[in-house]
Amino acid sequence: MKLNIVLVEPEIPQNTGNIARTCAALGAKLHLVYPLGFSISEKQVKRAGLDYWDKLEIEEHESFKKFLEKYRPEENNMFFVTTKGKHVYSDVNYSNMNEVFALFGKETKGLPEDILLKYIDKTIRIPMRESLRSLNLSNSVAIVAYDIFRQAGFDKLQEISNYFDDRL
Repeated sequence: MKLNIVLVEPEIPQNTGNIARTCAALGAKLHLVYPLGFSISEKQVKRAGLDYWDKLEIEEHESFKKFLEKYRPEENNMFFVTTKGKHVYSDVNYSNMNEVFALFGKETKGLPEDILLKYIDKTIRIPMRESLRSLNLSNSVAIVAYDIFRQAGFDKLQEISNYFDDRL
């Protein structure tokens, strides 16, 4: 399973750093779609990602339009994560997909409305109480990304701890 996490115009450096760390742990590719609300070299981004930056594949995109032209939603297993999603993220069967793209919008506005309407059948959401606006972006990425890998049997991830092997 190849997972692509796509951040469209992220605004908060700490979220992007945390997401980079999650991507490194999973072996997922991180796509950053400009404009960003910060410099990728900012101290907060680096601190949140700890020392995982060299263990991460990152692809940067000049704009959302350019990203969509390169990785056409009609031709890929692409899912737009939004509070307005038509499907619950865990109801999608990712286990038979070789590659998945999970797209997340900016913290303050989410993904563009016209894109959500155009690809409404590819929209997914995380259930939550009706009175709340949304979850933190880095938490949302972790929830969706780990469920995709869970469905794929945690493909290429270490499932058994070596912690006690050295102590017995």
